[in-house]
Amino acid sequence: MEAVYVGVDVSKGWLDVGLWPGAESFRVVNDAGGIAKLAERLRAASPRAVMLESSGGPEALAASELHAAGLTVAVVNPRQAREFARSLGTLGKTDRLDAVVLAQFAQSSHSNGRLLPLRLADQAEAELKALVVRRRQLIGMLVAETNRRERAPKVVRKSIVQTIKGFKRALAQVEQQLRQVLAGAPTQQSKAALLSAVPGVGPQLTFTLIAELPELGSLGRRQIASLVGVAPHPHESGKFKGRRMIWGGRASVRTMLYMAALSAVRHNPPLRAAYRALLERGKSKKLALVACMRKLLVILNAIARDASPWNPLHHLDCQHSR
Repeated sequence: MEAVYVGVDVSKGWLDVGLWPGAESFRVVNDAGGIAKLAERLRAASPRAVMLESSGGPEALAASELHAAGLTVAVVNPRQAREFARSLGTLGKTDRLDAVVLAQFAQSSHSNGRLLPLRLADQAEAELKALVVRRRQLIGMLVAETNRRERAPKVVRKSIVQTIKGFKRALAQVEQQLRQVLAGAPTQQSKAALLSAVPGVGPQLTFTLIAELPELGSLGRRQIASLVGVAPHPHESGKFKGRRMIWGGRASVRTMLYMAALSAVRHNPPLRAAYRALLERGKSKKLALVACMRKLLVILNAIARDASPWNPLHHLDCQHSR
């Protein structure tokens, strides 16, 4: 019997479901009852994988309930799904078409070993993620108000200063909550201790990795680099040899990794040596820094994988393993 793959296009009111092969499609209401009926129907079909697009939250209930029903669920970036659709020559866009394309994408990803099954966070991990996101929001608002103060008329400057003080208090509270949640989660606390011992890795990158990159330590070096978006991709055609470029991935993790790499190339001896060697070979500072971001991520992945403390002699060459 041929394996079945399922795609689910999520909207506020409906779940459009596509099956592949066969291109069968149907629709259920996007509520608890509709999702329960969908789970029952899909269990009977025994699909290899069910794929949904990440849409900022509306897909969460369906994904978690289908996962709880024992189905293999994957949530993918909408851009990846759209580019896959274009590669098939599917230029139209309807909810039904999107669902069928997601099912085809699930089949392709599974057959190529690129399907990343959904992993549900435990309570501590979910709380850490929510706090890390809140911290990022507060920093954004704090920066905006600080910039606004510099050019604000005197009549409103006092109000802006008070707002800045309020954001700073809220930020301190969130950071205290982060430490408290981490202290009550032995697994994450142990992982955080290992990661933060690496020169250049501060508490903010540590919090971000634990909360927003739970796959750290469970994937190979190429997979983790691609997931974060620091894996270089070739840009070549015929005799043209363009520069290799990075794109996609988890922007929030990549941003914190960039800040850590700036520190690591000054204070982490192996990465400092690698950075200088790249500059001596004529690489630009930006390219050398991106390469060091990837090296740092691979080192952290190896530490999390092996639960081994930072050792510059050992982890200098970890990018060549697995």
